[in-house]
Amino acid sequence: MKKRFKVLNVLALAVLLSACNTSTTTKDNEKMAEKSIEISDQQMDKLGITNKEYLSAASKRALQWPTDLGNEWFIEFSGPQPLKGDLAHEPGVVRRDPSAIIKENDKYYVWYSKSTGKTDGFGGDIENEKVFPWDRCDIWYATSEDGITWKEEGLAVPRGEKGAYDDRSVFTVEIMNWEDKYYLCYQAVKSPYNVRVKNTVGLAWADSPDGPWTKSEEPILRPADNGVWKGEEQNRFMVEKKGDFDSHKVHDPCILPYKGKFYLYYKGEQMGEEITFGGRQIRHGVAIADNPKGPYVKSPYNPISNSGHEICVWPYNGGIASLITTDGPEKNTIQWSPDGINFEIMSSIKGASHAIGLNRTADNEKEPTEILRWGLTHIYNNYDEQSIMRFTSKRRTTHKAKGVK
Repeated sequence: MKKRFKVLNVLALAVLLSACNTSTTTKDNEKMAEKSIEISDQQMDKLGITNKEYLSAASKRALQWPTDLGNEWFIEFSGPQPLKGDLAHEPGVVRRDPSAIIKENDKYYVWYSKSTGKTDGFGGDIENEKVFPWDRCDIWYATSEDGITWKEEGLAVPRGEKGAYDDRSVFTVEIMNWEDKYYLCYQAVKSPYNVRVKNTVGLAWADSPDGPWTKSEEPILRPADNGVWKGEEQNRFMVEKKGDFDSHKVHDPCILPYKGKFYLYYKGEQMGEEITFGGRQIRHGVAIADNPKGPYVKSPYNPISNSGHEICVWPYNGGIASLITTDGPEKNTIQWSPDGINFEIMSSIKGASHAIGLNRTADNEKEPTEILRWGLTHIYNNYDEQSIMRFTSKRRTTHKAKGVK
């Protein structure tokens, strides 16, 4: 299996290099690769190669694919489907970024960001107005017997008191159940919410999924402190030094128990973030602790992805799988790591739901993507209203024309 992932890594690298302008070094490498490539008649037939003496760059990459490359990681997503009950669309309300779903007391539980009122942006009074849909949020929760009709149970984790690190907003929450205790990790913002504000990650814990919740007095994760803003203007793209991949914000936290430790996966935003050939410059990182409450130490291997947005990770086959969406040159892929740090591309997909709340009750080992068969997501009804929805997915193994048996 390790050999297969090494080959996939080479393949991914080749794909990225091919997108760049050709150079003398690249041409030399192609000549060397041409000499070492041996092509069987079976490979020519399978890949549709016309002439082994004339190989395009695409054909050379295809010849490096593993011979046992299957479709067990390839899936297709449904469009978002409305929920019933209290989580149905509600005018004037933002409900978004659902956590993973767990099941306790014969009920499904989910946590999410909730706010009300219109979003004003950064053009007005940022001290008193709402700059983003996820601004001025608290964390609420709901329960369901079937995953479709939900009852909103109430407030779980509120914003902090004035002056606290989370006094402006707490949002994008994730749940972990470990040894009969429950842990919620989430993003936090301290006022004023300007475009250069540095988001942090907070933690709350309880003996029951219904609370009460005790919050950490300080963040459990902060952005890297090695970037330098340029000037005093509120412009997040003006920097003298960009710093680490997470020098501006740490977002979308998710804690997984793994190999006797606790792996906190998160999205990093860099000061002076650029637009690249894959879109926004977004990458993921991981911080590791011996205890759920920390302290969490960032991995020296960070960043551990070249792309992504919201964190969506799950254990599989002794490693960690990750759904990468939205941003970067490796977006719209499912990746897998044998050690939780070194990820390889396993499939390319389309139409993935965003801000996925995984169904943690699924049998992770049944197949690689079993945990994605159904779960929760969110949509923008408009910029002032968002609602939580349901998604489903299925494995795709064949394709046929309509009416063909």
